[in-house]
Order: sequence, then C-alpha cells, then structure tokens
Amino acid sequence: MHQNNLKIFYPLETGKDNKILRTVCEEVEKITPEIKEFGKILLDLMREYDGVGLAAPQIGENIRMIATTQRKKFPNEKNPDKDYLGETLLINPEIINTSKEMQTSEEACLSLPGDRGFVQRHQRVEVKYQDIKGKFHQQKYSGFNACIIQHEIDHLNGVLFIDKLIKEEKNGH
Repeated sequence: MHQNNLKIFYPLETGKDNKILRTVCEEVEKITPEIKEFGKILLDLMREYDGVGLAAPQIGENIRMIATTQRKKFPNEKNPDKDYLGETLLINPEIINTSKEMQTSEEACLSLPGDRGFVQRHQRVEVKYQDIKGKFHQQKYSGFNACIIQHEIDHLNGVLFIDKLIKEEKNGH
C-alpha cells in the first residue's frame, strides 16, 4: 500500500469518549502474515504522524500492539539524529516491574489533539513482549522512554493520559 494512502485507510481514532480508545484490547494469539503487515503499517504511521509512539487502537485495531520511538527527551539541536535510539514494535506488551520512584512530565496524544497535561508515571519499568518474529523479550526503560511505554500500554487498556492528569500547584502551594 502506498504510504500516502495509509492515513486514508487507517485514520486516527480521536476523542476522549471514543469507544475504540476506551476498549481493553485483545491479545495477539499468533503472529500471522496479517499481523506482520499491520506491524509495519503501525510503525509507518507513527513516523508519518511524527509521534513517539502509536498503539493499535489509535488506528482502529483492537489488538495489543504498540510502536515506539525510543529517544532522548531533549534532542541535540546541532545533530538531531545523534540522539535517536531506534524504533520498537511490541506485541502483547506487559509491564512486569516498576520502580518506586515516580516522575512527572507533560504529555500529549495524537488521539487527543490540542490536549496537554502533566502525568505522574514510574521512573523505570520492565516490559515483557513479543517481537514481530514471535520471539519473547524483556526490556528495561527509564525516563522519557518509560513514559512513552506506559502511555502506549495504557491505550491497550482503554486508558487515556487525561485520566491520569495531576493537579498543578499554583505559586508553589
């Protein structure tokens, strides 16, 4: 499928009350050729929408699959490619360990255009998942990358970042 047509065939699901975005996704039971093709599409669309992550339900598929771009939060302006750490496609991702330490950062979402807010998440997470070949992995993420993973896995559970917004203190009180 021509890349310019991807947004037509897989438009972004948007809105805080969108039924697809509020549904717990189903496990991928078998890595079929269709699942592999969808994984490529998910990665392509993440790039096309210029996101740091994209979950299957955001483009209308009720399956447990996410695409992420792992990179540093503050890219090197002189050489932006220097901070790029790679893309990952995670099938049936599950957080198996979290740090007690928390971090607060501002988040946004492709499915909630114009919405931004501060969310508290674990500083470090360990995730178990399958890759597109069906191989199992365990990966540790920290900082900004941990936030991305938690945000995208929330999508698979019907949770949006706006459900987790924290109240900002005004004038330090």
